[in-house]
Amino acid sequence: MAKNRVQFQKGLSLPEFFRMYGAEAQCAAALFKWRWPLGFVCPECGHAEGYTEVKTRGLLQCRHCRHQTSLTAGTVLAYSKLPLTTWFLAMYLLTQQKNAISALELMRQLGVSYPTAWSVKHKLLQAMLERDAERQLTGVIEIDDAYWGGECHGQTPGRGSPNKTPFVAALAKNLEGHPMELRLSVVAGFRKRELAAWTQEFIHPDSIVVSDGLACFRGVAAAGVEHQPVVTGGGAASMELEAFTWLSTVLGNVKDALRGTYHKASPQHLPRYLAEFCYRFNRRFDVAAMLPRLGVVAVRTPPIPYRLLKLAEAHW
Repeated sequence: MAKNRVQFQKGLSLPEFFRMYGAEAQCAAALFKWRWPLGFVCPECGHAEGYTEVKTRGLLQCRHCRHQTSLTAGTVLAYSKLPLTTWFLAMYLLTQQKNAISALELMRQLGVSYPTAWSVKHKLLQAMLERDAERQLTGVIEIDDAYWGGECHGQTPGRGSPNKTPFVAALAKNLEGHPMELRLSVVAGFRKRELAAWTQEFIHPDSIVVSDGLACFRGVAAAGVEHQPVVTGGGAASMELEAFTWLSTVLGNVKDALRGTYHKASPQHLPRYLAEFCYRFNRRFDVAAMLPRLGVVAVRTPPIPYRLLKLAEAHW
């Protein structure tokens, strides 16, 4: 059997990573290029007339308005006292892992405290979340209702369990039927109105959405998108239907990875955890380029204070 080219691609090896980003100066040069690919542009006045380095303070001073800024000011890396090499190693570990990496493991790999590792991880996850929030799925799209969390003894079983967090799983396929892009969105609940609003936000109008017979998915058609329901009847046999083969496989992999890495991912931060898997899945065709792509996103994501980072993530 031929090897899967996507799964067996080389990616970015650890020796290659240290060759490219092993020194603070190398990381600073890369960060500058990601933030200002066409040359320095003053974030205050917008002029591109160059800058002067204030070496004693590590700042860049605009030659037009004299405004001083740093490489990380206004980005998700702002206010951090960590070396850039630590941030780059965190980006490497988040993008080159096949599954995920917990904050505890990140703490050990980076050599920092747990709160610092948690903060770094979630700031980068927020950058991933915001980047994919701009994308709409298109083509033939498999969609299903999914839940994170288990039932507690003595509580309502099934979909109504208060210990379960509902989220929509949607997978776009190309003309050959191969999976291309994934979206996992936490929702308030599976109601027609909720799914209609979600569809308008994240599904391109020219798409075809295939779902099971759950009543809430009528909201897809209500949003003006073609909807083809396939009544599955439920049970294990429904998971074997060809119409949902790819989505069932991907969703199973995501849940296994969540359980294996986090054991108990907090529902309040579930949108970020799900965004982490979507981000890697949607860019899996070039694993080596995933790190610089995340770097570009990180410098375009505004700063997130720790007090806000700890708050619960709102559903989509």
